[in-house]
Amino acid sequence: MEAVRELRRCVTDYRFRGLRIVQWLWDLPATDRRYYPLFAECVNLDIPVCLQVGHTGPLCPSEPGRPIPYIDVAAIEFPELKIVCGHIGYPWTTEMIAVATKHPNVFIDTSAYTAKRYPQELVTYMKTNGRNKVLFGTNYPMILPDKCLEDLDSLGLNEEGKELFLHQNAERVFRL
Repeated sequence: MEAVRELRRCVTDYRFRGLRIVQWLWDLPATDRRYYPLFAECVNLDIPVCLQVGHTGPLCPSEPGRPIPYIDVAAIEFPELKIVCGHIGYPWTTEMIAVATKHPNVFIDTSAYTAKRYPQELVTYMKTNGRNKVLFGTNYPMILPDKCLEDLDSLGLNEEGKELFLHQNAERVFRL
């Protein structure tokens, strides 16, 4: 409850726009019951929860970042919770795309990857049925925005696709 009260305070007093949970720090996947009061409060506050998906850079277990079953089950149990999955889900990018496609409340962000490193299946998704589901991210200060955008044109997104990816999707999900 202390964490729920702190989340509420930060959103109310400081206008925070989301909650970030890094599951691998505690080796607890998104389905761990200890997160559920925070997820419920995110729904009440109309803010997304931002989770890391995919492998970890640090020498910690990557399993808590699996899209299936963890993000999939959390999205089923909290259908009103907006879930932003950072780091594109690699090496489970196809799983991440499947989960984002299945659930209207699940999104993918590209943090920790430069445009030239996006897996082809993600680029295809961004051009087709995932146009409204992928948000630009950097992982600042590890990767600066300019570095992430160096090869943006090589993705072959049209102007509308670029606008959705670079800001419109985030504006909608985070209510900016």
